[in-house]
This record gives sequence, structure tokens and C-alpha cells, in this order.
Amino acid sequence: MKKTIAIALALVMLLALCACGNNNTAPTETPAPAATPAPANPPAPEDKADEPATQPDDKPVENAFTTVEEGKLHMSTNAAFPPYEMLTDDGGFEGIDVEVAEAIAEKLGLELVVDDMEFGAALTAVQTGQSDIAMAGITVNDERKEVMDFSDYYATGIQVVIVKEDSPIQTIDDLENAEMIGCQADTTGYIFASDTPENGGYGEDHVTAYNTGALAVMALVNGQIDAVIIDNEPAKAYVAANEGLKLLEGEWVVEDYAIAFAKGNTALLDAVNAAMAELKADGTFQSIVDKYITAE
Repeated sequence: MKKTIAIALALVMLLALCACGNNNTAPTETPAPAATPAPANPPAPEDKADEPATQPDDKPVENAFTTVEEGKLHMSTNAAFPPYEMLTDDGGFEGIDVEVAEAIAEKLGLELVVDDMEFGAALTAVQTGQSDIAMAGITVNDERKEVMDFSDYYATGIQVVIVKEDSPIQTIDDLENAEMIGCQADTTGYIFASDTPENGGYGEDHVTAYNTGALAVMALVNGQIDAVIIDNEPAKAYVAANEGLKLLEGEWVVEDYAIAFAKGNTALLDAVNAAMAELKADGTFQSIVDKYITAE
């Protein structure tokens, strides 16, 4: 009996020891937080490609070209060449070149400034950086290409001959018999006419240069010269304004007008060419020409 009781007590103690051992070796774990379920249709990431590109601080894109004076386009010209450039009664400027230059300046975001001077000085001004462009019925030749760059052609210049109605010079061929011919200084008319007879001219001794075409015409009216060689459109204006003058039939020479730039000023030249192309495409250029030159 005692032996049975001792065995029972031993079993109870063994069970107690096992229970204590489990409590010391199995630490209590903190339950992990429940995971947030992913949405069935997650939103697409924002597409930045469709947003307009902006510069830092929303600064406007600057022009690739520069001008003599910031915000302005200086045009050197000789405002005595109707209907391309001429003075108004109030001392302003008008004409085809003036209005075309104004339209170009507007497209470039600039204000046009017209600098009036003698024709030769207008060419020098653009070469030396005193003006941005030169427009004065300027024709293009190899000599000028050496010292200036030119835009695309924008008009055709036809040089003609003015004489008195009773002049013995009745045809262009008769010019070789003229004692003295008048031309505007530094123009291709003067350059060609004053060249030697072997090169198609009449010789320096038979050609006089005047600062403006108007002065040459006045010399013709006063009998100081026998003829004037000048571009067709101003020639028609001078004949209409001076009684007793006429135009000889035929064309003395045909040339193209272009805008002159300083040599190497490619950025401004390209911008002006692009603006001129737009003016021609939208009809603005032709409307300006039609304002001053009526169809015959």
C-alpha cells in the first residue's frame, strides 16, 4: 500500500515539472498587424508627358537673335524712293518697304525704327552694325554679297530711263549718244552706267551721281543732264509729278530686291525670312504692294 502511494506521488511531481518547463520555454508572441488589402483597380500613375513644357519661373522663350537696340528693329533707308520709302507730310515714313518692315517687326515682337539717310550710308550702316536691316529698293549683286548678307528676294526691280518729251534720245539704244546721264549714287544703276563701254556702260565721264533720285530728276528738268536711269516705280512717280517728262519704252535692266544684313548675322536673317514667308502666305505682303502699286 505504501509502495503504491509513493508511486502515485512521484507521477504527480513529474507532471508538475513538465508543466513548469513549458511555461519557461514558450514566450508569448505579439500578433502581427492585419495587412491592408490592395484596391481591386489601382489608379494609373500621372502622365507627365502631356503637360506643357515650361521654363523655370515660367520665363518666356528668348529670341535667338539680337538687335542693335533691345526690343527694336532698326531699318536704315533712303526715304526718297517712292513708292518703297518716302516721307509723309508730317515727317513720318511710308511706303512698301516701310510697311513690310513694320509687319516683320511685329511678327518678331519688335518695334520698327526707321533711320533715314543717303543710300550709300544706309548700306554702310547695316554693314557696321548701326542698323539691323537695310531696305531701300536694294538689288543684289556679287560686289554687295561680299560685304553683306541678303534675305530671300521680295520684289523685282526694273530700271528704266526718263527723258524730256522733246529729247533726241527716243530709245534706250540712243543713250550711248547722251552727253550726261544722271543716277542715284551707290545704286546698281550708277555702277552699271558708269562702267566702261566695253562692259556695257557709258563711262564715268558721261554719268553723274546724285544723292537721291529726286535730285537727278530735278537736274533733268533743269536741262543739266540728258536722261535719268532709275527704278521703274519711282520713275513713274517722278514723271507724274513733273510735266514734260516721259519714260522710254523698254527695260534698261531687271534685278531683284532683297533685305540687307550685316555679314554673318544668320539668326536675324533666318527670322526675317520666316516672317516674310508668313506675310506672303497670308496675303499681307500683297495687300501692302497693292496699296501703293495699282495694276495696269
